[in-house]
Formats: sequence, structure tokens, C-alpha cells
Amino acid sequence: MKKVVRSHLILALLPACLLHSHASLAQEKPREDKHYVGLITTAFNYRTIGEVSKEQATGSGAALIMGTHITDLFHAELRAGGGYRDAKVGDSGLTLAVDYFASWYMGLHYPVTDYANVYAQAGFSFIHGTAEISDENGPVRSEFEDMEGDFPDSSFGVSWVFGMDFEVFDDTYLVLEGGKFFKDTGTDANTFQFSTGLKYEF
Repeated sequence: MKKVVRSHLILALLPACLLHSHASLAQEKPREDKHYVGLITTAFNYRTIGEVSKEQATGSGAALIMGTHITDLFHAELRAGGGYRDAKVGDSGLTLAVDYFASWYMGLHYPVTDYANVYAQAGFSFIHGTAEISDENGPVRSEFEDMEGDFPDSSFGVSWVFGMDFEVFDDTYLVLEGGKFFKDTGTDANTFQFSTGLKYEF
């Protein structure tokens, strides 16, 4: 009888022990007071371009990341970068470019394993870009004519991202993320950001 009770007690405690050990592994490397730097490449996905046609286009850029872990769950981050490939909007003759940008984020991250974390962050971005029109493909559609010049109309916008990082070497993480970069208040064009890169914690 005692053996049966002891066996049932062990079986009942086993899941709790496994859960505890998993939580311990996930928290094995505390991140509080650690800083990090990184480099990411980003695809800028422009959507709903033009009041009528709602075109889409994609450009590319890169950014330097600098951040700090305020606690084991919260972080703050700065990004600065620019575009290196402009987005050509179909055959419209319109080209969108991000010249340079700077972003500030506050975020929440959570370990899902001892080597992977998920995170979400939100903040503001300052963006300087241009919209250029060329008529080499024929007459320019009237819905794009007013876009030429500075793009976006308002240099400041709300930004957010969801992402995941994986530790590939000691304190070095592969980053995968996606989110909203900005919405142009003048044209209602939305710009999303999809990024990958590496960051190093110290």
C-alpha cells in the first residue's frame, strides 16, 4: 500500500518538477541591466498607395540597433538607419525612398525556451523620405501627382513590431520580426517593416 501511495505521489509531482525545471532553463540567463547592439536589414512594404488603385511596392533598408534591458522582461531601444533600395510602384512612374530614419521603442520580451525569446515593442519613428515621379513609362496617373516631394507628409509616426530572437552563439541572437513602420497622413499609404539580423548582448 505504501509503495502504491509513494508511486502515485511521485507521478503527481513529476509534471510540477518538469515545469519548474523548464522555467529555470528559460530564466537561466538573466538579462536585467544588460545592453545590446545589433544590425538588421528591413523590407519596407508600402500598401494602399493611391486613392483609387491602392498599389503595393517594396523597398529595402538597414538599421543599427542600440538597447538596454531595464528588467528581465522590459527593454528600451533606439534604431537609426536608411534605405538602400527604392520602391517602384508598378508602372505608375512613382518611386518611394526612405532616405534615413530613427526609431525609439519600449518593449516587453519573454523567454519561451533557454535559447529563444518572443517580444513586442511600440514607439515612434522619425522618417525622411522622398517620392519621385518619372514619365518614362508614359503619362503619370493623376492620383500620384500630388505625392511628389517629401514622403511621408508627416515626419513622425507610430511604429510597432512583434518578433522573436534565437541565441545562435553565446550572447549573439538571430532576430526575426515584423510590424508597422508608419502611415502617411497625406496619402493614407501604410508602410510595414519586416526585418532580420543579429544582435549582441553585453
